[in-house]
Amino acid sequence: MEILLQELYKTDIYMDKFHFRKVYLEDLSYQINGISQSGKSKLVKNYLLGLKKSTYLYMDCDDIRLDIEELNNNLARFCNHNKIDTLVLDNYKQDIKIVNVSQLIICCENNIEIDYLKTIQLYPLDYEEFLAYEHKYDSTALNHFFQLGAFPSMHKVQSDERNTYIQKTLKYALETMEFDILIFCAKMMAQKVSPYSIYERLKQTTKISKDKLYKSYESLCNKNYIHLLEKNNHPKATKKIYLCDISLKSALSLDKNFGRLFENMVYLELLKSGIECFYDDGIDFYIPENDEVILCTPFADERILFKKMQVIEAFIFGYGIKKVTAITMNNEGSVSHPFSKVEMLPFDIWAIGD
Repeated sequence: MEILLQELYKTDIYMDKFHFRKVYLEDLSYQINGISQSGKSKLVKNYLLGLKKSTYLYMDCDDIRLDIEELNNNLARFCNHNKIDTLVLDNYKQDIKIVNVSQLIICCENNIEIDYLKTIQLYPLDYEEFLAYEHKYDSTALNHFFQLGAFPSMHKVQSDERNTYIQKTLKYALETMEFDILIFCAKMMAQKVSPYSIYERLKQTTKISKDKLYKSYESLCNKNYIHLLEKNNHPKATKKIYLCDISLKSALSLDKNFGRLFENMVYLELLKSGIECFYDDGIDFYIPENDEVILCTPFADERILFKKMQVIEAFIFGYGIKKVTAITMNNEGSVSHPFSKVEMLPFDIWAIGD
């Protein structure tokens, strides 16, 4: 193990062009949580490149040469001997003992809950971060976003290899049952789905136990591969399910429904902005803090929006909604309404707005 630690300590970190994210690291200890390919490793490596080489040790805990028992017996002494100030344990495993260093950074999918670490939840790119990868900011950028999704690595994957790349990434990161559940969720994107309904469907083709499925489903939620949205004022009602990235839809399913794909994309922008929201009958997203309703209407015009407003008028009046925003692909405009400000905004304008 001493030989491996020396090799890792002496190896220079290499990274091609780094595109800055909305989160950044300072001289604190961190736990960075995020799904596979969300950009955790690059975020950390970019930080390390600003430090003196002899002061840090970066270790990928997925390295098959690593023996955890031997590591636990040698790591603290090695760090002390070489005066390591910053220790990075990427793809951290809970069996690895935490050692005393000035700055500890661990990267993992699950929240390990180590009290003294500042937790960062890193999601795939939001639309504004995605634009940093683009050569020009016009309608082609939004179309590119639909094609690639928000995984930073997808910009280097050839178009004919994107789906298989995502499939292989997910198979490596997830247990078999988790992967099977995720495939089903891809077909049910932006719809109301319960764990029991998933169990009923999967048991027809796979020998599974309800307890194991529920556990795997909960794991997918905790890792943020799927996200659940509650119904307004009905926490026990069936939740709507959204994928961690829209690219999973085409990679895991042949089903085509642009409206649901668009809704999932809007939800992820709200999630990454830290905005609490709920769904309701006829309402895609209700944001209580802003007294706002968001409708996902990619191809709506003023006439369609006016009819939609008639359907949800009771909700608007009952909850004192001050603003209704209809997110579209490229239409922009407004509708006159006695109770609320109603406007249509293209996704790209809405997503990079304040």
